[in-house]
Amino acid sequence: MKCMFTLGFIFMSMVALSQKVADPKNFSSAISEQSLRNHLFTIASKEFEGRETATAGQRKAASYIENHFRSLGLLPGNKDSYQMYYPVFQDTMIESSVELNGISYAFREDYDLNLSNFSSSILAGQVIFAGYGITDSMHDDYHGLDVRGKVVLVLNSMPKERLTAEVNSGTFSPFGKQDAAQRHGAVALVILQNDFPRKNMLSPGGMYLDPYRKTIRINTYYISAKIAGAIAGSDFDRIKNGGTDPATYDVNIKLGYEKLLLQKQSSDVLGFLEGTDLKDEVVVISAHYDHLGKRDTVIYYGADDDGSGTVSVLELASVFSKAKSAGKGPRRSILFLANSGEEKGLWGSEFYADHPAYPLDKTTVDLNIDMVGRIDPNRKQGDSTNYVYVVGDDKISSELKPISESVNKKYTKLELDYKFNDPKDPMRIYYRSDHYNFAKKGV
Repeated sequence: MKCMFTLGFIFMSMVALSQKVADPKNFSSAISEQSLRNHLFTIASKEFEGRETATAGQRKAASYIENHFRSLGLLPGNKDSYQMYYPVFQDTMIESSVELNGISYAFREDYDLNLSNFSSSILAGQVIFAGYGITDSMHDDYHGLDVRGKVVLVLNSMPKERLTAEVNSGTFSPFGKQDAAQRHGAVALVILQNDFPRKNMLSPGGMYLDPYRKTIRINTYYISAKIAGAIAGSDFDRIKNGGTDPATYDVNIKLGYEKLLLQKQSSDVLGFLEGTDLKDEVVVISAHYDHLGKRDTVIYYGADDDGSGTVSVLELASVFSKAKSAGKGPRRSILFLANSGEEKGLWGSEFYADHPAYPLDKTTVDLNIDMVGRIDPNRKQGDSTNYVYVVGDDKISSELKPISESVNKKYTKLELDYKFNDPKDPMRIYYRSDHYNFAKKGV
């Protein structure tokens, strides 16, 4: 029921943003749990294969959403098309190798690859151990080390005295360790991992939007204790037990990687409902329909993330279409926007914001829905089902929060939880969903 209540809340908030209707429940009550289930059991089915961006499953989902918009009589949102295509580039590994003193090691059994690697063959006679591989205002593992032209070995962990919340921040992320090694002149980075052999991992390569990157990071290999032991020899026990003092190891190391660059495409799906006297102003209702796809035989169905948000948009489109047919349509136009590429880095919404089908200075708001069906097991207070997290309503608008609260108080009476509005919250949700690309543009 949480999902239904939230939809009603958004619908009636939209009514408040559009025109006064005697009783918006006449339309919001048409939101059907069964219809939501039917959509969700299709979107998150085996046939859609987890809807990973630029795959057949994602294209099936896009067609399903487009057909739904067509059936409602919505106009194509991108001129004469319901889809807005954007390029996606994918690296596909041809081969890779890690060799120490003439002994070869097995991919995924002994080592794995960073997704941003470029084709290269590196042969070196030394490896420098640089602790955690961190350089910031509080800690510098490279102090006094000359790693120019060297292969650097680091731990995939952080100093115990640092906050747990920092573990995914820039300094401690793999990118942060890559950047630190690169700034100090290293030619390659190897990071000690503890989870080998690795199963159901990302394909050896990666997708990205722009092949002309401003920063080309050094090639990075994640290695097992077996390889690290072969590098460090008798010193490995010290490293394994948390020793971070630097060391130099004389070892012949060969790191190979060859890839093929493929150009693909993905798409956002856009359905447009024209308003009346304020039709030149546009309200966007969005959610992302992509998920993580499949790894080997394992499908990540994404029923909640963000199947629940996607089917919410589909149901809202149905209800607003019914309202318009009854002569109670919105004054402002509504763009129903289903984005792909969110799981890759908010790609679809970024592309739309950079290439808007409707002027952003005429776009009044983006109401973005992400994981609307999720029940948070860590939420200990209040009703366990009749709530919704509200994120970002107070960041750049003085109107959205009072509108939402007044409509909610009058009609749906959800518990509105503002936990993730806290700028100190370590999850930083405001910056991690598709609305943020609108917010960056002032919407």
